[in-house]
Amino acid sequence: MSVQQYDVLVIGAGASGLMTAYMAAQRGRKVVVVEKANKVGKKILMSGGGKCNFTNLYVEPENFISHNPHFVISALTRYTNWDFIGLVCEYGIEYEERKHGQLFTLNGAKEILAMLLSECDKTGLVEIKTNCEVKAVNTVDDQGFQVATSLGYFEVESVVVASGGLSIPTLGGSGIGYEISRQFGHHVYPTRAGLVPFTFSDSFKEVTTRLSGNAVEATLSNDLNSFTEALLFTHRGLSGPSSLQLSNYWDVGQSFKVDFLPSVDLFDFFKSKKQSQPKVLLRTLLTEYLPKSVVLELQNLIWTEVAETPIGNISDDKLEQIAKRLSGFELKPSGTEGYRTAEVTLGGVDTTEVSSKTMESKKQKGLYFVGEILDVTGHLGGFNFQWAWSSAHAASEYV
Repeated sequence: MSVQQYDVLVIGAGASGLMTAYMAAQRGRKVVVVEKANKVGKKILMSGGGKCNFTNLYVEPENFISHNPHFVISALTRYTNWDFIGLVCEYGIEYEERKHGQLFTLNGAKEILAMLLSECDKTGLVEIKTNCEVKAVNTVDDQGFQVATSLGYFEVESVVVASGGLSIPTLGGSGIGYEISRQFGHHVYPTRAGLVPFTFSDSFKEVTTRLSGNAVEATLSNDLNSFTEALLFTHRGLSGPSSLQLSNYWDVGQSFKVDFLPSVDLFDFFKSKKQSQPKVLLRTLLTEYLPKSVVLELQNLIWTEVAETPIGNISDDKLEQIAKRLSGFELKPSGTEGYRTAEVTLGGVDTTEVSSKTMESKKQKGLYFVGEILDVTGHLGGFNFQWAWSSAHAASEYV
């Protein structure tokens, strides 16, 4: 088999891979992108319900989880959300701001993918090969690498691992990046599914199944963090932004609390209603704020013995107890839906062994890591895409 020569080989044609490719090519580098799936950018296309939450108006280092939290600062500062928004505007891509500063395309994620591919095409120096699986990466006499793939051999000066994590394997997620990093002596933090719905195996699963499709604004919290956003009941458990966010800070065996009425001081509310409407039932009061079906399930779980008692006849102690349960309802999931539906992979390549300026391995010259393969995970809301853009830009200046 003949050996093909390029300057840079990028493993993975997702957000960070395509971004690295076109930006490196703008510097005159001849780039080949190898993608094991049959199409490029599959995860971009399905992200944000097909609308692609491509960045956020408010990007701070605090929006990212890493064992080495300072690592993200350099790259995020040098290629900001405004830089990417500028590119989106150059292409006339229409977008909207949703809550918490999230930016989504109006006409679909395909426009973001088309923009990245157009930037690659414009350089005339990027080749993309799909259905191309990496078999081995080996160094060649300190003069770069030989990469064996299902489509032959490539000799290159730099290899960029942009293979993503393990999330949503049907879209091409695989462990190849972790294998390569370990091969070159890197420590890899254990990986697990992130931004993923919770599942239950106890009696609460029956509750979520009955309530499937209902959503409420709630606060989910544990010792590490708390998020107030929509909570969605599903056939398997709990989803919605508040669940997905907290899943990044949760591990099997741990419980968390749900505040079903975060905007209301419930005990005060109950006491004032006890004075003004003593004959009313608790469930009637709570349907002002929550769907009736949710109130009935909570009644069965929390105040079934006083369900038919008018509020005027319930003691303050009992009302306080009910208020506390409603604002701190403890749940213990059995697990999550796992990589199958996870939006990201937590853990990954230890960033203390990677340059925060260049994304180059400190253990192997010419080897770079960008995007989700690294031990950097963004919150929900466009932060993982912003990390893809920023880390890719950092690497592209040096590959």
